[in-house]
Amino acid sequence: MKNDPLLQPLQLKHLTLKNRVMLTSHEPAYPEDGMPKELYRAYHVERAKAGVALTMTAGSAAVSRDSPPVFNNILAYQDEVVPWMRDLTDACHEHGTAVMIQLTHLGRRTRWDKGDWLPVVSASHHREASHRAYPKKAELWDIERLIGDYTDAAERMHAAGLDGLEIQAYGHLMDQFWSPLTNELDAPYGGSLDNRLRFTFEVLKRIRERVGEKFLLGVRYTGDECLPGGFDARDGMEISHRLKDSGLVDFLNVVKGHIDTDPGLTDVIPIQGMPSAPHLDFAGDIKREVDFPTFHGAKIQDVATARYAISSGKIDMVGMTRAHMADPHLMQKVMEGREEEIRPCVGANYCLDRIYQGGAAYCIHNAATGRETTMPHTIAPANTQRKVVVVGTGPGGLEAARVAAERGHEVVVFEAADAPGGQIRLTAQSERRREMMGIIDWRYERCQAMGVTFHFNVFAEQDEVLAASPDVVIVATGGLPNEQALDEGNELAITGWDILSGHAKPGRNVLVYDEAGDHTALQAAEIIAKAGAKVEYMTADRALAPEVMAMNLVPYMRSLQVLDVTFTPTFRLTGIRRDAGDLVASVSSDYTQVNRERRVDQVVVNFGTLPMEDLYEELKPLSSNQGAVDYDSLIVGNPQLLGTNPDGKFQLFRIGDAISHRNTHAAIYDALRLVKDI
Repeated sequence: MKNDPLLQPLQLKHLTLKNRVMLTSHEPAYPEDGMPKELYRAYHVERAKAGVALTMTAGSAAVSRDSPPVFNNILAYQDEVVPWMRDLTDACHEHGTAVMIQLTHLGRRTRWDKGDWLPVVSASHHREASHRAYPKKAELWDIERLIGDYTDAAERMHAAGLDGLEIQAYGHLMDQFWSPLTNELDAPYGGSLDNRLRFTFEVLKRIRERVGEKFLLGVRYTGDECLPGGFDARDGMEISHRLKDSGLVDFLNVVKGHIDTDPGLTDVIPIQGMPSAPHLDFAGDIKREVDFPTFHGAKIQDVATARYAISSGKIDMVGMTRAHMADPHLMQKVMEGREEEIRPCVGANYCLDRIYQGGAAYCIHNAATGRETTMPHTIAPANTQRKVVVVGTGPGGLEAARVAAERGHEVVVFEAADAPGGQIRLTAQSERRREMMGIIDWRYERCQAMGVTFHFNVFAEQDEVLAASPDVVIVATGGLPNEQALDEGNELAITGWDILSGHAKPGRNVLVYDEAGDHTALQAAEIIAKAGAKVEYMTADRALAPEVMAMNLVPYMRSLQVLDVTFTPTFRLTGIRRDAGDLVASVSSDYTQVNRERRVDQVVVNFGTLPMEDLYEELKPLSSNQGAVDYDSLIVGNPQLLGTNPDGKFQLFRIGDAISHRNTHAAIYDALRLVKDI
């Protein structure tokens, strides 16, 4: 511990940060009515208890009414925020964790039809692609008003007892003033770099005057927009020097890139299949040249990379935000020498993709994150040991086995395959999703460490289950592809699973039809196109793969566009027939009466899965609850006590795709909230 670079303190003026790991500013969209209430506080406190040095709340807390959040952000322009932020700060301070907040005005990165329906404001009339609002060009009275709004919001945070704040510049209003691509103002706020930075320094100066010297200020900004006509790395270095030389800020928080499009955002915040720590060297160049406290985080998802970032001297504080969403006790495990127990971030980006679609941030394989007031990160032991049999080792089955073992139960698991994984093992055949196996590997290792008994290559039937003398049986057998969804010609189609598993070879002229909207059809289309085939991807939806969501869609689109795949939304595959050695696909539309045909040599379909429920149906009449679940008890966290069959010898439940086609997170959440009370 004495020699671990991550565990060394950092002095920032009067404040001592106890180690070098932080949660960068992020908004998990947990506020209630724009306020950081109980859940928001519990989320940050859980990580503070485990030893993180600094938690940066509220990615993009809004300072003005004409900066309406596009998802559920903290409203820093309301006086009501002060006591809520004070409660959060005090609770984190009890564990020695510093607390800051990120303040922003979104500028054009919002919509005019949110909040109070005020015009969007920016430094030009240029629309941002992601949020699609055309802004008004800021007038002098807007600028003076906005400086006051920033200052008032900062004073509220000072009054709440926070240790400091950072101003968000990249992609938001500050950056829109900085960039020649988005600043078409006349002097004194447009034109030269001096003028384009004027607004920022006036805001910082006014804030410093209001909050004094014993309140840390920083700026999170891009040092290179990576856009033709935007400011480049040389400009970014100059801006970095000016921020330091101003004497107004205490740290720099550096990123690289632009976030006005989905591809740009995904490059700034990389997801699975993309390189780790891609901007660390860039941040290191700025620290070396400017010689000023420098923070940075961008897909630094593991301890080894974080340790290198600090030991190499590239940065002073390393952000591990998504890693702490996967495992809030990461720092405690580092300090206790238990790094091998850290639940890994697999870069699935379910957290961020959800918030950009208006939901709360949930980790794909930690169902307690974002539910700290109802779901435990630490599993309590049961009062009575029971025998729990789990059938299936997909993510849901392994989570059920893990939680049951943590409870102290005797756990036996049956799996038909020769290794754990279920559908995760199938999707991880693709290089871009290989990190998903971390979901399986971590749970399997934890189960082995706790003595769970696994029986592989066993297609469990009623006799095998009963022979184990269970008190509880959990069916996590998953599902199989729906192969009977067409009006005719179902036998002429193959499924996306056939392509992913290698059981079917790609054709030469292929129609890939996707009705489930998840990763399967996109993965299949990519494999087929890479084999040299002509591919048309079709869906009845108005958007491509809506279950994949925006940032996860980016790598697929980059690959599939290069491979010249044709995309056809809003058309529905209804049937297939043979004709002269070809397949003729019948296509219709929900919008009109048009009927069309496609002549191809292969049709690949993705209609989701149907549950494998034979075992469940066999066991139902033998169980005490006949498979029934008391939803009221499940939701509030009470044990399942239903007993409709007095002759039943065990409780029976099913989870995940064994119930219905959903996703990885749903299967894991099913398991956690059921088994934590068994």
